[in-house]
Amino acid sequence: MNLIVLNPHAGGGKTLRLWPKLEPVLLDRFGGELIIAITKHVHEVAAHIDKARAIGVERIIVVGGDGTNHAIVNALVDEPAPEGAPPIAVGQVPVGTGMDWSRTLGIPTDPVAAIGWLAEARPCPCDVGRITTGDQRYVFLNIASAGVGADVSHRVNAVRRRRPWTFIRAILTTLLRYRPQPVRIVLDGAPFFEGPVYIAAVANGQWFGHGIQAAPGAAFDDGLFDVVVAEGMSHLSVLQVLMKAYKGEHIGHPRVHTGRAACVEVTPLDGRWLGMELDGEPRAGDQIRFEVLPSAIQMLSRPKSG
Repeated sequence: MNLIVLNPHAGGGKTLRLWPKLEPVLLDRFGGELIIAITKHVHEVAAHIDKARAIGVERIIVVGGDGTNHAIVNALVDEPAPEGAPPIAVGQVPVGTGMDWSRTLGIPTDPVAAIGWLAEARPCPCDVGRITTGDQRYVFLNIASAGVGADVSHRVNAVRRRRPWTFIRAILTTLLRYRPQPVRIVLDGAPFFEGPVYIAAVANGQWFGHGIQAAPGAAFDDGLFDVVVAEGMSHLSVLQVLMKAYKGEHIGHPRVHTGRAACVEVTPLDGRWLGMELDGEPRAGDQIRFEVLPSAIQMLSRPKSG
């Protein structure tokens, strides 16, 4: 039995426009009984998960963007399955504006092709990240970051009808105004970096920000984060790094530092709270701790050839 979670607002309403075309394809490729759940708000997702478990749903197919994925993963981690109950596998038909998580998995961008891809996929263990700051806890699937990402997310989320250029405009505007904040970064208990940073990205997936390949080597099933830090630099230099990052070519730049860890601690050194972003959702805090939750969920995936 399959639960289809449909976000009608994803992609500026693209999901709703495509649904008459996608529904028969889903019925054909998955067969059996499809349960359709339309989510108008992320807070509705947890109730859908509870109902899905009660009736024995084996797969949840998200027809939407990375924000819907984020809500599903939080619901699954916050309310784990009862002992002995089979886990629910999650898959995505990407029709949002970012579609960054689907890039890591290799899901086709065409929604019909994506359904065919998912029909041949199998459940695989997938790590999830957990952030702790003060008494607050958050969960993320793809990439979380400290620094400039929070300001970018605020700008993007303020746009009701997003377009592909919404992201790059928000990124450029923010970078030219942002003042890098001094931080201390510790990886698995060992000092890693201290100084002003534009961004410290903690990556479970490879892409964020609508196609920026922040962490080209990140794997979602290895029990480790890939950590990428862009330190303070001139506006010209940070824009050059940004352009390289769209192809993953920023790795190795003298102002970009990389590492791998299961636990990442980021502490602001100027007494101010530090902005952070997780799967496109802005937050803020101090004494921020990122931890891997190994194999926390099942994700529909396909082994890469070769």
